[in-house]
This record gives sequence, structure tokens and C-alpha cells, in this order.
Amino acid sequence: MPHKSRLGCLVVDCETKDLGDALAFWSAALGMPGKVDADGKYAQLQAPEDQPRMLLQAVDHPPRVHFDIETDDRAAEVERLEALGARRVSELPRWTVMEAPTGHRFCVVGPQRADFADNANAWD
Repeated sequence: MPHKSRLGCLVVDCETKDLGDALAFWSAALGMPGKVDADGKYAQLQAPEDQPRMLLQAVDHPPRVHFDIETDDRAAEVERLEALGARRVSELPRWTVMEAPTGHRFCVVGPQRADFADNANAWD
């Protein structure tokens, strides 16, 4: 069954319990205002509509940057990526953590932006 996917979000994993300082830095560095969510786990930066989302995430592992691939069929997209050589690392309720053959981690998530249906890649 056909499905769609595309680059959806760049995620800056910040090894911190308080995203306030990270948000202040990245907001000033990128010229994008943002806000920490009520749980203090994420901060969404306000990227222009024609760019991928930019998200800061409080994590317990060393800092890194990863990206999310947004899709309308997570199972089909994971299967497509596995056929390309990626491997599934973990399955969570809202996303799947994958690892590319190069060792880079990324996530597969549901659609994140309003223009997804019109601008995502279509796969058979």
C-alpha cells in the first residue's frame, strides 16, 4: 500500500534537566523564538513554514542532533527503511527509533506539519 514520508524535524538532544539555557542559546543562534513545553521535556523553535521543524529535547544520554522522518504510515516506512539497510532500535508509542547503516540514529514519527500531504515523497 502506498505511503508518504519526508524529513520532518531536526532534534537537538540536550543532556539537561532544564531546557531554559539551551533554548536561550539555540533561539539566539538561529534567530528563532521558542517556548519550553509544560513538562519541560521539549522546546519548539518557530522555524519558517517552508523549513523542517526544530525541536530541543531534554535527554539523559550525551548530547547529539538527530532528525525525524514524518510519515502517514509508520509501519510501512520502517519496513521501507529496513529494506534500505536501517535497523529498528526501539518502538515507542509515538515513534520508532532507527539506526542507519552509518550508525546514525533517527526517528520515524507521524505527520508533523500541515503541508505534509501535499509535499511528502510518495512510496509504493
